[in-house]
Amino acid sequence: MLPRTASRAGWLAVAATVVLVASPTAQRTSSAGQSPSAPRTPWGQPDLQGVWTNSTTTPLERPADLADKAVLTEEERRVRDADVAARSSFDRAGTLPGVGAYNEFWMERGALNHRTSLVIDPPDGKIPAMTAAGQARASALAADRKAHRDESFETLTAYDRCISRSLPGAMLPGFYNHNYQIVQTRDYVVILVEMIHDARIVPLDGRPHVSGAIRSWLGDSRGRWEGDTLVIDTKNVNDKVFERGVLFGVGGDLQLTERFRRTGANSMDYEFTVNAPSAFTRPWAVAAPMAKIDGSIYEYACHEGNYSVPNILKGARAQEK
Repeated sequence: MLPRTASRAGWLAVAATVVLVASPTAQRTSSAGQSPSAPRTPWGQPDLQGVWTNSTTTPLERPADLADKAVLTEEERRVRDADVAARSSFDRAGTLPGVGAYNEFWMERGALNHRTSLVIDPPDGKIPAMTAAGQARASALAADRKAHRDESFETLTAYDRCISRSLPGAMLPGFYNHNYQIVQTRDYVVILVEMIHDARIVPLDGRPHVSGAIRSWLGDSRGRWEGDTLVIDTKNVNDKVFERGVLFGVGGDLQLTERFRRTGANSMDYEFTVNAPSAFTRPWAVAAPMAKIDGSIYEYACHEGNYSVPNILKGARAQEK
């Protein structure tokens, strides 16, 4: 576990609960109620600005015991939420493997929403099967990690090294620091991701994507307005991340389509579709609604505070001796 900059959970003791069928629950906000119409910028675009969170304990894929159930009733959600919180808590002293990590004080997991998975397409709530080539690559990576993970900093993941969570990973919720600050001008939208402080600068002026020869950790994003929905198309992600978990990348042929739509004073629908034909047998889509929160993004000094990489390598060398 990497030492990370403290999250809001250490300072914010009270969280208001937002309970919507497709929205995160137990998110922090001080504003009462929700506006029936989305606010607009002085130049007329829907105003998406502010700090948002998509933190939730709703899993990416639907659990086996809910195979035929896409949406929970409020009573089902309440009971299951308490169970999930108890099972995931880092305060279960003596029950977790390894040397330990933070306690639950530092987490900001959110809560279950009424959907049983973040994946909304396919309808079964599962990420589709991998292609033969994708499965071969995943198996080879797993074998290589098992044999060589602790040999060098270069064999650790991009997340271990505080480089990036790639895409769609940077936009997926997790256990903490999944907060986003959005800033707009007429011609650009900027999305600052608190986790690993990635900044996505998205032009809205209709320019074409850059050459496929130019690739980066978060790719090349281009935005446009479709009515009140901001649509962002991203391609040209580098091919350095191909794995699932807190770090989530699907390879270099990713085409990611995201949709942001303000639904009220404190709520925003966020969906994305992953099209990665070399990795998956079909495209798939996720809904990870966002709730507006007070305050600002905290500094995430990941690299500066990263004791994990040297300590992993020191431990491996000591174990070898």
